[in-house]
Amino acid sequence: MAARMRILGGTSDLYVGKSTILKIFLLGGVAIISAFFIWYTLQLIEKLQEDTRDQVKKYVHLWQEAANSSTSGSELQYIFNEIIVKATFPIVVLDEKHEPLYWRNLGDIEETDTTAATKMKLRKVSAEMAQANGEFILNIDSTHHNYLLYGDTEVIKQLKLMPFIQIGIVVAFMLVGMIGFQNIRRSEERHIWVGMAKEAAHQLGTPISSLLGWIEVLGSERCPNPECNQQNELVDETVSNMKVDVDRLQRVANRFGLIGSVPDLKPSSLNELLDEVVEYYRRRLPFHGEGIQMEIVHGQIPDIPLNTELLTWAFENLLKNAIQAVDPKTGRIDLLTTLQADDKMVLIEVKDNGKGITAAAARKIFRPGFTTKKRGWGLGLTLVKRIIEDYHGGQVYLHRSKPGETVFHLTLPTTAKR
Repeated sequence: MAARMRILGGTSDLYVGKSTILKIFLLGGVAIISAFFIWYTLQLIEKLQEDTRDQVKKYVHLWQEAANSSTSGSELQYIFNEIIVKATFPIVVLDEKHEPLYWRNLGDIEETDTTAATKMKLRKVSAEMAQANGEFILNIDSTHHNYLLYGDTEVIKQLKLMPFIQIGIVVAFMLVGMIGFQNIRRSEERHIWVGMAKEAAHQLGTPISSLLGWIEVLGSERCPNPECNQQNELVDETVSNMKVDVDRLQRVANRFGLIGSVPDLKPSSLNELLDEVVEYYRRRLPFHGEGIQMEIVHGQIPDIPLNTELLTWAFENLLKNAIQAVDPKTGRIDLLTTLQADDKMVLIEVKDNGKGITAAAARKIFRPGFTTKKRGWGLGLTLVKRIIEDYHGGQVYLHRSKPGETVFHLTLPTTAKR
């Protein structure tokens, strides 16, 4: 069994190593792909901007030629309307005082809107165009000139957003991949733990059956002579104690056998179940620390659907952790049961005055294999969470923790989940 657990621990370490390598690989791949996307998109944007600038230069040259020829004003307007207007990028033409004269392709600014608010908006747009792309001078005659400014096309604007969209898509796929890998790993770990639990139950079954038989044999071998009364009393006491321990082993085997199966839930008294668990540990407190006090306050709660075997196991793990966390001389552990206001859930509070749980550890305490102890497999709270949440439809969480006070809250539904 120990060898199997060592193999299981090695398997867990192997999973952790593979998970780290996969994460590094994914992050590296995202960085490379993102860098390539950004570089390629910037190259396209730069090429399109160069083409746009060349096109603007041609427009300016054409307009300049028309303005310096004997072309009439109506013909000049025709050139503007038929050539400049055909441009797909935003254009603003300013007069000598940098006041807007013509504008096209500005989206929400209508070409016929000449209100003061629009003119103010155009000045702001013109300043941004001049800062981004400069301005081209249009010489009307020897004494008059205008300015032509332009902005990026819609295609260029959309391309500028593409790297962020592409990176977002890649990151989304990466997250989906990591979540999928985590789910696969957890599923495999779950199957491993279930298999180990079933195997443990099977391995325990044979020696327990044998021990029961030997106890019967030992109990039947009584000395009939009166002088053997003291010896018979010792045998009876020994057999009785052995039966208690074997019954305990049988319960442990049954618990392991239930892991991975859908347990039966029957209406039962939670307060009585907790009393049994508390009494079980009270009898053993002298071995853990004579100064430890353990108290339970019962609330008025109805019988609720429980699997007493598994739930007893869960609370034994919680109390065992609490006993190990408190001082053997001054430790105190309190349990409280209450019915929540909506009558749909029962709340169980487990509080101890131990050393507390750090914030870093609090995020990991329910993970399989995590432990802060020198000895242990880090499965106690994992089993608690599985029994409470997966099997009973409840919830378990660390409510608060600091040196001198740690509080766990558990909730269980008052009616069976359908």
